Amino acid sequence: MEPTQDERPARRRGLAFDLTALAVVGVLLIGAGVATVGSLYRSLYSPSAFVADYLDLLAAGRAADALLVPGVAVDSVDLEAAGLPTTASEALLRRDALAPLSDVEVVKEVEEDGIHYVTVSYTAGTYESTTTFQVERLGQIGPAPTWTFAQSPLAVIELGVSGSMQFSVNGFQIDKRQVSPDGADADPLAPVPMLAFSPGFYSISVDTPAMQSPGVAVVSDRPQAKVPVGFQAEPTAQFMDVVQRNVETFLAECATQQVLQPTGCPFGFYVRNRIVAPPEWSITTQPVVTLVPDGAGWAIERTQAVAHIDVDIRSIFDGSVTRLSEDVPFFLRGSVTILPDDTVSIAVAPSD
Repeated sequence: MEPTQDERPARRRGLAFDLTALAVVGVLLIGAGVATVGSLYRSLYSPSAFVADYLDLLAAGRAADALLVPGVAVDSVDLEAAGLPTTASEALLRRDALAPLSDVEVVKEVEEDGIHYVTVSYTAGTYESTTTFQVERLGQIGPAPTWTFAQSPLAVIELGVSGSMQFSVNGFQIDKRQVSPDGADADPLAPVPMLAFSPGFYSISVDTPAMQSPGVAVVSDRPQAKVPVGFQAEPTAQFMDVVQRNVETFLAECATQQVLQPTGCPFGFYVRNRIVAPPEWSITTQPVVTLVPDGAGWAIERTQAVAHIDVDIRSIFDGSVTRLSEDVPFFLRGSVTILPDDTVSIAVAPSD
């Protein structure tokens, strides 16, 4: 049966409504698709996502994987171009030398002449800081872009530790002779350059049986920066006891020499007359040893002690014999050197 005149407009109105609804749904779906693609780009394929992935690797302690991120690893040519020491050690680029990294958040991304400047906030160790990274387009895999650091995020810590060849970084033990390009001939006073991740928190200290120091905190927060760090280690109480005992033993051995001027010793006695028998020495007051830095080693600061001599003296005028029993004050200095095999060399000398 043919539709009536009243029914035809109603059907046309219904069809128009359906088409309009479909169009609206289509627009919404396209918008949702665009938004999804945009969200995926920002979270997975953008320069900010690239930087966030690098920081996630550091936060997880995956130092070896972080070094494989494009643009992170450097060679001597890269270091020279950046004005950094070409002999910088890679000793700190490992899991054992990393400190906790948390609260990572991208706060800004700006593009200029093909370089994306990505600023990130974070907490490194116990310090809150920000770092800006430079990222550029590397290529693409399918429709997805790939990125690389235009400037390596590695920095160089130039560490000068006086008084000790050994130190620790975030608990990781290092010997200067292991990381210096001079090896066993490393200058004890020369700073040691070491590559470090940025961002990174590094607590550097000395804690050996001979030397100690409070921790020095260093935050590496600028890519390709040179971070100078220097401090003086101090002798431990145990080491001071060793030096004190050695000095006392040395003086006691000097006192066994039955001569007026013991050879190589900081005390002696002079008489105008003759002695009847060899003199007898003893140490009545031991010196109190204090160590002060002296180049690559230590110096025994000038200190006083007292020896005692007992000797019979015959007068060259009348032949009479007089018993001499006298305290002999003297001053001494010395040097203390920790040898490559970690033994200690102590030299004592008289001081005016």
